[in-house]
Amino acid sequence: MSGPRPVLIIEDDSALAETLAEQLGHEGDFEPAVSASLADAETRLAGSGARYDLVLLDLTLPDGDGREFCTRLRRGGYRMPVIMLTGSDGEQDIVSGLDAGANDYIAKPFRMSELLARMRAQLRVYDSSEDAIFQIGPYLFRPSAKQLHDPSRGKRLRLTEKESAILKFLYRAGGKPVPRQILLNEVWGYNSHVTTHTLETHIYRLRQKIELNPADARLLVTESGGYRLELDPASSYAA
Repeated sequence: MSGPRPVLIIEDDSALAETLAEQLGHEGDFEPAVSASLADAETRLAGSGARYDLVLLDLTLPDGDGREFCTRLRRGGYRMPVIMLTGSDGEQDIVSGLDAGANDYIAKPFRMSELLARMRAQLRVYDSSEDAIFQIGPYLFRPSAKQLHDPSRGKRLRLTEKESAILKFLYRAGGKPVPRQILLNEVWGYNSHVTTHTLETHIYRLRQKIELNPADARLLVTESGGYRLELDPASSYAA
């Protein structure tokens, strides 16, 4: 995967929020942000180019109920994993949280190792879903919408179904080269009679959309026998 995963911690206990942010940041796999209220969390989520891959949500906030907030998130189209942080492991709290759209819950006090394991498990499921949002160079890639969004330039690019499938498979390869035949099999199907020329045509069109200079590809790179995505935004795409 590309870089640390942005996580929003919605927690009004400043000591706990600070500890969570510090330990998640120390892990290196996560980039935590903290909101002490639902109002601040809504502002962060609605920000231009905002992206959070996971939300840690306290059950009780000074300006509202975490379960109701989770319900609003789902109704608003947010699909990232939500893990409820509860002061009780009572069945009623667990059921109501899950019914509100939370993916998991963990009762306070909890061990950091358990929270990390639950977060990683939820992210693995999320990453294999159509709801995930991936970073590709300067773009946020939404497979479900078949769209690339460059927040810094206010630029949105529409993708075809095949273009989206190519990017998704290459992204999930983690920056490793994928042979042409594997891409053909995965995107067009093992029983397809599509030739590599069709794949090369789609790659060409993708580069026309996403590269600053399509003749000098920095994001969608040709490797011996195949292609790979450059997942380091800093080195792959300079304005």
